[in-house]
Amino acid sequence: MIKPFESMINDESLKFTQTLNTLQVNVGSLCNLACKHCHISAGSNRRELMSLETMKQVIRLLPNFKTLDITGGAPEMNPKYRWLVDEACKTGVHVMTRSNLVIMTEAGYQDLPEFLAECGVEIVCSLPYYSENDCDRQRGKGTFKAVISMLQKLNALGYGKSLPLDLVYNPGGAFLPPSQSSLQKEYKSRLHSEYGIEFTNLFVITNNPIGRFGEFLHRSGNYERYMKRLSDSFNPEALPVMMCRFQLSVGYDEKLYDCDFNQPLGLVINGPENICDVNDIAQLTPRKIKFANHCYACVAGSGSSCGGATT
Repeated sequence: MIKPFESMINDESLKFTQTLNTLQVNVGSLCNLACKHCHISAGSNRRELMSLETMKQVIRLLPNFKTLDITGGAPEMNPKYRWLVDEACKTGVHVMTRSNLVIMTEAGYQDLPEFLAECGVEIVCSLPYYSENDCDRQRGKGTFKAVISMLQKLNALGYGKSLPLDLVYNPGGAFLPPSQSSLQKEYKSRLHSEYGIEFTNLFVITNNPIGRFGEFLHRSGNYERYMKRLSDSFNPEALPVMMCRFQLSVGYDEKLYDCDFNQPLGLVINGPENICDVNDIAQLTPRKIKFANHCYACVAGSGSSCGGATT
């Protein structure tokens, strides 16, 4: 029997947010891919998209944060994506966008690399592995070659050099990721020697047992085993640096969450549930975080966050 996650937190102060520095915005579930590890089950059949009105609320609150982290789905597929990026950059905060990069090879999106480079936006790209077979198995046939070609284009624009370009590794199955530092060395060596690609950082992220990955775990009979692996790997040193303590997550539907993983579970924050209801950032912190057993993924082993390992 897995203990309730919150019962593992002995220090009451660790159940509350600290100073908020990141506003993470999920602009929709529409995506050109259907990756096996996706925690929101994004895909081409999804139609949930953040409206321009909600994006305006995001811009209104943005001066209270240091970083805007734009995610999806494929966030680029939101028709107002460029508006959000442009307006956010005008505020002076650091803007980062998550991308599968494959979308930038498709018609209507091929000028995005130049647009993002001109805006100075940090790009965080999903690349589950540096070999074609392993990558395509997780993300779909042909995705590896598309990503490699786009990474080369981004390098030519200064990404991975003067502009930040980060890659994301997700395990291909029901196991914990390896050491972030050692895997980063492997990625840098292989991608540079074989394709001449340079990048800034590798973020190693533990697969969360929800969404499409959660469905796979249940379907394959691995859910209980995986949850036990996560709980057995509980690292108390990761508790103080859980990303939910320092960020606010905005859903496409205007609702507020402690993190992007709480969104598909409908776990809105303890406080104003809608971004339109926030008049002062003091309404959001300190606030008690909503935990559930999927949170074990963020404190297993070396810890995990949207920015990679935490300890």
